[in-house]
Amino acid sequence: MDDIVKQALARWPNVPHCTGWLLLDARGHWRLRDEADQAQGAPGTPIRHEALIGFINRNYERDANGQWFFQNGPQRVYVELEYTPWVVRLASANGGALTLTDQTGQPFEPAAVYVDEHGSVLFERALPDTAGASADVADVADVAAPAPASVALLHDHDLDGFTEHATLAEDGASGTFHWRAGSALPLQSIARADVPARFAFVPSPEQAEKAAR
Repeated sequence: MDDIVKQALARWPNVPHCTGWLLLDARGHWRLRDEADQAQGAPGTPIRHEALIGFINRNYERDANGQWFFQNGPQRVYVELEYTPWVVRLASANGGALTLTDQTGQPFEPAAVYVDEHGSVLFERALPDTAGASADVADVADVAAPAPASVALLHDHDLDGFTEHATLAEDGASGTFHWRAGSALPLQSIARADVPARFAFVPSPEQAEKAAR
C-alpha cells in the first residue's frame, strides 16, 4: 500500500466505503461503473490511464470477509469481480520456460490447475498471497492476513498456449499441464459456482451489502 494512502487512512479513518463503482473483468481490466452501468448490471468503462491503473494495482487488498477492494486514499472502494480476484497471462520466457503474470504485473506460481464447465482455466496459488495483502498494512483495521490459497483465471487469449503445454483427456477437463521441466500439474474439474466458496472470496461486495441490510 502506498505511503500516501496509509497517511490518508491515519488522518481520515472513518470515511464511508463504496460498492459497485469498480469492477475487475475476466481479462484483468479495471472498469469504472457509473450509476447507469450499475442499474443495468453493465461491466462499465475500461480504465485506460496508466498511472491510475498502477495506483489501483498497488493498493488492491482483501478484507477479513474475503471482499477485495482498492484503497483510494482514505476511502475503501470494494471491487466487483467478473470471475476471480486475479487474472493471469501465460507466456514463454527465454529458453521456453513458462511464466504466469497477474493483472498487477506480479509473478504467479501455480500449485494446482482447474478447468470449469465452460472450459475456463484457473490456477491455484497455495502459498500466502503476498501480492494481495502485505505485512506493512497489518495495522489497517479489517485487512485480512494472506489467504491460505488464492485463485487466478487464465486470460482467454492464452487458452491456445495453455493447450500446447497440456495433455488433455477426451472430456477436456482432466489431464496434465506441463508447467516446468519435471513439474506436471494434474487438471482438476471445478464448477464455476463453487469457485468463490472454495477460495474464500466474495464476487460482489455490492450484493453482499444489500443482502446484509
